[in-house]
Amino acid sequence: MAALTASSTALRSLSATKGLRSLRTQAVARKAFVVHASKDAVAYCKTLPGISAPFPDMFDPAEFTTDATVEDVRRYREAELTHGRVAMLAALGFVVGEQLEDFPAFMNIDGNITGPAIYQFQQVQSGFWEPLVIFIGVCESYRVAVGWAAPNSTSETDSRLNQLLPDYEMGNLGFDPLGMKPKNAGDLRALQTKELNNGRLAMIAVAGFVVQELVNSTGIFEHLFKDTIFKNGN
Repeated sequence: MAALTASSTALRSLSATKGLRSLRTQAVARKAFVVHASKDAVAYCKTLPGISAPFPDMFDPAEFTTDATVEDVRRYREAELTHGRVAMLAALGFVVGEQLEDFPAFMNIDGNITGPAIYQFQQVQSGFWEPLVIFIGVCESYRVAVGWAAPNSTSETDSRLNQLLPDYEMGNLGFDPLGMKPKNAGDLRALQTKELNNGRLAMIAVAGFVVQELVNSTGIFEHLFKDTIFKNGN
């Protein structure tokens, strides 16, 4: 009886040891996969446009690529390009909108839209928002149709949810009405880097515009010339 009990205890101990080893093996495998994926992601990042002085290698202070995959990096770049383009339009909208306040044009027929840009949207009457929402919806639907995979999968390990199409070039929607896209690969890469850098600057600028106007409720140029340059000059 004692021998049977000892044998049973030994088997349980052996089973527990195997289970622990299996868990350790899986953990090591997962760690190795993450490290390998991270190295691939960093190497892939360095092949993309957008790397320029004063960061000739790669600027990633938040270490987004530490445990990222190549697919993650592709999504990050798509998001950066999209937000950069929107920010460039927004920066232009801040400047132009504040200079055209009280001017009877576009949706400001009565000339009553005035003040800092962050408060002008609330002054727009009906008839503007509906077409705007439809326009944005059409643009986003087109972008999704061109670059994003259908959110379906054939198995639990082959999910295509939130995935870009493999042959999709990030940001390339085929929209070039002015024919400005260079034919030369070097010129194209330089232009793509300029777009990224201007988009990054625009995102920072728009954030600054919003904060500044929330702080003192003053238009951008009004604050710049009246409250900064002329005030310091006096």
